Amino acid sequence: MSLITNIAKKAAQAAKVMAIQTSEAKTKLLNDMANALRDHTKSILEANVLDIDFARQKSLSDAMLDRLQLNEARIEDMAVGLETVAGISEVVGTLREQDVRPNGLKISKMRVPLGVICMIYEARPNVTADAAGLCIKSGNAVILRGGKEALNSSLAIANVLQQVLVQHQLPKEIVTVIDQPDRALMTELLTQKDYIDLVIPRGGEGLINFVSENSQIPVIQHYKGVCHLFVDEKANIDKALALLLNGKTQRTGVCNALEGLLVHQKVADKFLPLVAKRFQELGVKVNGCARTVPYFDDIVPLADSEFGEEYLSLEIAIRVVDDFGQAIDHIDQFGSNHTEVICTEDQQKAMNFQRLVDASVVMVNASSRFSDGSQLGLGAEIGIATSKLHAYGPMGIESLTTEKYLVNGEGQVRA
Repeated sequence: MSLITNIAKKAAQAAKVMAIQTSEAKTKLLNDMANALRDHTKSILEANVLDIDFARQKSLSDAMLDRLQLNEARIEDMAVGLETVAGISEVVGTLREQDVRPNGLKISKMRVPLGVICMIYEARPNVTADAAGLCIKSGNAVILRGGKEALNSSLAIANVLQQVLVQHQLPKEIVTVIDQPDRALMTELLTQKDYIDLVIPRGGEGLINFVSENSQIPVIQHYKGVCHLFVDEKANIDKALALLLNGKTQRTGVCNALEGLLVHQKVADKFLPLVAKRFQELGVKVNGCARTVPYFDDIVPLADSEFGEEYLSLEIAIRVVDDFGQAIDHIDQFGSNHTEVICTEDQQKAMNFQRLVDASVVMVNASSRFSDGSQLGLGAEIGIATSKLHAYGPMGIESLTTEKYLVNGEGQVRA
């Protein structure tokens, strides 16, 4: 038996143990894991330094470095995330009554774990804790395959979590990190359909495509975040500017940051000079259509076909549109089904935008930065699904479960 098959088989065995844990046991486990992360902050940060040094040697982008970097605050965020997940109402085992058939059969559905979740991700060591917490709460085991950039950090975090599992007399294979970043091992991992139930890739476009094309296991895609803000003709300009600045500049290297700005032609003269002033102060690079060029001193002109870039930096694409319909058409062509925002005081327009736009999260007068599991009340997220099968949008605990039918009878047989 190969190394990867053995890992997958042990995870499947551990998943059966995890599936029958009580709500109280899972809550205690997650809270103890949170405290253990705090207790081991120093060793985790020491491991992270090794990853940061390696990343700098490889000249990784500022966006990748930001995702990779850990500090005391981010480790505390991971711990709080585990505690938040621990406090969420139990999902596993809940019943939904369906029907009582004419023959007396009682039909219901019970929510159950998926089994083994495989997370494949790049320079995001926090995913190790977030994914483990969500999988444990939902009664699953998890196999984590991080990129080589975050390997030391991910192993340090997983080691802490495994110590707590052992202390609770549970299999440490409930949380497994593949400690070799070899691409061939990942390819083999994607063939383990007998043991792994779902694959969730998080990372760049190349990683998502590779996993989707090579997996023999169902995949939920966490695709790139080309998120837009549309400033409608009925927008409150102050609100629009605040949404733009927060969405673009608060944290650039994340998938819910704004990458595109669409401005109705009727408010361009009023809005874009304000944007130009603030972007110049903040050092935001602007790319734009021909109608945008006059408003900015330093702008890179874009042809209509050149939109749709995920910059993950202080850079944005701006387009002036004729009307609501052209804004929708632009999002249909260049959006990535992640998050789209409209700023408007016209409630009918707002409703139409939310109905027409094809994205997992559609917002009215709110920052794209709220497109996040913790911000939407899920406690944490394992990813933001941009494919529509099974889950769409931020994936919390319920998205890591499914339902099975329960049929209770009194000896009925079918004629």
